[in-house]
Amino acid sequence: MKTNMDEKSASRLWQKTKYANLVRNASSGKYFARFRSNGKLIWRGLDTDVLSTAAQRLPDKIKEARDEQELLASGSDPRITFEAAARMYIERINASPDFKPKTKAYHQERLDAFFKSWPDAKAKAIKDFTKADCIEWRNRFAKDYSPTSFNHTLGIVRAIFEIGIEAGARRDNPAKTKEMKRLSETSKRLRLPEPEQFEKFVQEIESGGSGHSKPCAELVQFLAFGGFRITEAKYITWADCDFVRGKITVRGEPETGLKGRRSGESREVPMIPDMRQLLERMKSERTDEPKTAAVMRVRECQRAMDRAAKVVGIARLTHHDLRHLFATRCIESGVDIPTVSRWLGHRDGGALAMKVYGHLRDQHSAAMANLVRFATK
Repeated sequence: MKTNMDEKSASRLWQKTKYANLVRNASSGKYFARFRSNGKLIWRGLDTDVLSTAAQRLPDKIKEARDEQELLASGSDPRITFEAAARMYIERINASPDFKPKTKAYHQERLDAFFKSWPDAKAKAIKDFTKADCIEWRNRFAKDYSPTSFNHTLGIVRAIFEIGIEAGARRDNPAKTKEMKRLSETSKRLRLPEPEQFEKFVQEIESGGSGHSKPCAELVQFLAFGGFRITEAKYITWADCDFVRGKITVRGEPETGLKGRRSGESREVPMIPDMRQLLERMKSERTDEPKTAAVMRVRECQRAMDRAAKVVGIARLTHHDLRHLFATRCIESGVDIPTVSRWLGHRDGGALAMKVYGHLRDQHSAAMANLVRFATK
């Protein structure tokens, strides 16, 4: 059943055209070449939403991709440079329908950071890299970047060397030695306000004195009461708020959808009492708005939050910290972590939420255990 549903979702997302090997993404409107080469399904973006233009570019794009496949399969380019292999890597990422635009841009950003740290690597042949070269780069790069940025960059570097191996340039991957291990990623220490502090924080934002003070205070509460990402909150409309069922439907950006999901998928978040009260008050004050209107009237409020945090005397909060605040309050109120994970939109069964919030569950469990009594005195 799940396979059939996946196939139906894919058929809605990718539309056939009158041209063989040419399909259209229903979400973005962009055209892609989709064909098989040596039994392997190949995707290549055509960078246009005009059918006639896509049809003109299609033959050259297919030839280019097949030439690349033949080159790699033949192993006839032992002198392939790191830069050439990197171009192939980025082309594959950009052509893949599995990655969203922001993810594709992030891959390019990390590759740019690599070349900035090691400019001589561009013209160097893949076969000429040594393990010592890679270890020296690792030790230098790791000093200037966060563990997360380093690990993502290392993953890209390893993948580029794999392309060199495909091309017959070498047999081993110098970026996969035990000395080239990933860095440990420690979770950010959460410094979140207590309920009374949060109320003062919101009040300070609302009384800020600007024309956007009230909408900023509403956004802060909306994020904290729903656990939304800031990129999700700005697209939620009144039509997404079901007061009868007590649910809010989250769809994400119209073109790319929710993080980690196919375009067109959505998730539901329950209206906790504070959220219902907030929305009902806002709705009563904005009776003329259509259902298609965005619930939030501002898209971000970091400056207002920074100012209010200083006045109230709490640690600086970001939009994403309010998502953490939602999860924290839910767990402290007794909601189990897998349920909180689903509300947040995670698809790992609670693994990430357990890593970030597991200590809160343990603290809550210990506090609840202290309430258990068998003796009457």
